[in-house]
Amino acid sequence: MKIRVLIADDERPARLFLAALLRTFPNVELVAEAGSGTEAVELIYAHRPDLALLDLQMPELDGLAVASLIEKPLRPLIAFVTAYDEYAVKAFELNAIDYLLKPVERSRLEGTLRRAAEHLERDSWRTAEEERLAAALDEIAVVHRPSYLERIPVRRQEEILLLPVVQLTAVEAEGDILVLTTNDRQRYYLTCRLKELEARLDPQAFVRLNRGAIVRVDQIQSLSPMPGGTYQVTMNNGQEILVSRQQARQLREQLLKI
Repeated sequence: MKIRVLIADDERPARLFLAALLRTFPNVELVAEAGSGTEAVELIYAHRPDLALLDLQMPELDGLAVASLIEKPLRPLIAFVTAYDEYAVKAFELNAIDYLLKPVERSRLEGTLRRAAEHLERDSWRTAEEERLAAALDEIAVVHRPSYLERIPVRRQEEILLLPVVQLTAVEAEGDILVLTTNDRQRYYLTCRLKELEARLDPQAFVRLNRGAIVRVDQIQSLSPMPGGTYQVTMNNGQEILVSRQQARQLREQLLKI
């Protein structure tokens, strides 16, 4: 069985070097090469690789962000590639199947591919790896804060739309699905935890209204006082969202003080 591999690195020489190494393994099929995190998300959905080798340091969407934005049923095995090892041992061995230090050595890559093959042969690998990856992403968020998102990859029928964050009005959780509503009332859906997405949005631009909703501050039109010292927020696009009692104090501190 061939291992179908995708690589993502914004540095072309590093990407070409890794691709050349992969082609020396007869049990590997290189299905796609991505030059950015957003392109990696699109190509993972298009090619459904078994293994994704993701550069940790990429602009806009780094390797961690790519992994977290892929819907769990479609998430491939993940191995991170990095030029920095100060927290690789601490973090990556707990979640992804491996990490590789640049410049990647063939013997290390061979070990990564062997581990990937072992995982693919076991029917039960996916649930355990997803849980470990999600836990590690939460841990790494404290010490590794990626840049704030400017665009969010969302599915629209058979294509992936890169939705500009400035077009967002609100993000609301409905079970395991996030509903993203734009300024013109268009709705898009994303399989992601609200907490994970909120961590990638600029806290100066977005505010949480309740346990299941965050909104863009500059799209708030008015606040209507409600019983119990809380509010109902009306957005510029007409959406009305209740503020929880817990978040009402923060909202007053952030918006209602001169």
